Amino acid sequence: MHGLIFNIQRFAIHDGPGIRTTIFMKGCPLSCWWCHNPEGISPFAELMWTRYKCIHCQSCVTTCPNKALNFEETKLILNKDQCSFCGRCAQICPTDALKLIGKYMEPGDILEELEKDTMYFDQSGGGVTFSGGEPLFQIDFLLEVLPKIKSRHIHVTIDTSGYANTEDLEKILPYVDLFLYDIKIIDKTKHVQNTGVENDIIKKNLRFLISKKKEVIIRVPVIPKVNDSQQDIEELTKFVKSLDGDLEVDLLPYHDVSEKYQALWRKTKNASTDDLAQIVHKIKTELQSQGLYVKIGG
Repeated sequence: MHGLIFNIQRFAIHDGPGIRTTIFMKGCPLSCWWCHNPEGISPFAELMWTRYKCIHCQSCVTTCPNKALNFEETKLILNKDQCSFCGRCAQICPTDALKLIGKYMEPGDILEELEKDTMYFDQSGGGVTFSGGEPLFQIDFLLEVLPKIKSRHIHVTIDTSGYANTEDLEKILPYVDLFLYDIKIIDKTKHVQNTGVENDIIKKNLRFLISKKKEVIIRVPVIPKVNDSQQDIEELTKFVKSLDGDLEVDLLPYHDVSEKYQALWRKTKNASTDDLAQIVHKIKTELQSQGLYVKIGG
């Protein structure tokens, strides 16, 4: 069993308690246009080109066995229909401007990485966080690796959109200490328009986790003109208050990552960040006025 991983970030402090190692897994059933990790959406390996690192040496073009790369002046063009994503171009790139995003790892590889950081986990109360993408998209790999991690008494957090089979969610419950649970938009129609999927299963799974007495922190990305209207705030407040228990709500301000989309040869929209701080503060104040515990940031 192996999982497709696109990044391992050490010394993370916003992905759960203490100092953490965050494992980013590829593949997500949602298509949020504001996604801060667009390289995690596709369930396959892909190329990423950082323009400012490129010295236009043409090594990638001449190395590609499928002639999928060429330059138009100083811009690298990728023909995805011809590319097999073999990674030869990235291997030969002298400045690391071109990278193959996505590496298959076995559970033993993950454990080897975590062993390097156990001292920090022990001293800070930290652990490992699986993020993405959507970790539950690779449920079989999680079911293989999580029991091995828990046998080493490492704190486990899952950062999830909640869009998954409830049966799969139930299978990993014994091995997870904390769920960071995204709630993006309450209105179903708006949710479909902005993420590509309905949110009934997301709401259902959140209630399921709470019924199982699992520790959950709700995370809400604040996207201007998407989920920051008065109606959005009122719907979010009503929904959270309908849940059992005193849940923490973390507001995550939108930030522009359009450069990542360009590096992946993808198009995206941008939201205005004008007055974003005031918008986030307003949402926090209104949620707090209804008795909810709210933080800005993870």
